[in-house]
Amino acid sequence: MNKGELWLIDLPPKKGSEQKGTRPCIILANTGTNLITVIPLTSNLQALRFPYVLEIKSSEKNKLDNDSIALMFQIQSVDKRRIVKQIGTLEKSDIFEVDKSLRHMLKL
Repeated sequence: MNKGELWLIDLPPKKGSEQKGTRPCIILANTGTNLITVIPLTSNLQALRFPYVLEIKSSEKNKLDNDSIALMFQIQSVDKRRIVKQIGTLEKSDIFEVDKSLRHMLKL
């Protein structure tokens, strides 16, 4: 697994507005442990109203069924046993925007 790949991940049950269920996620880091760090996606375009989101247009490379929103503010680590299957890979321009948004959000 490499940064920028899109995988279907079964996110654990959560509370409130936290993302849960089986959904596409961007791989941020394969930690070398049993955990990976991911950014969940949603197809609900209403999420564009939130800060620290990024619209990802579906493409042949990323193989998303719909245009989606990367929920940068929902970054999380999950056990690798939650991996369902690989979907595709982000475009280089989208990886650049993910990095840029994370730097801004995390004040790096």
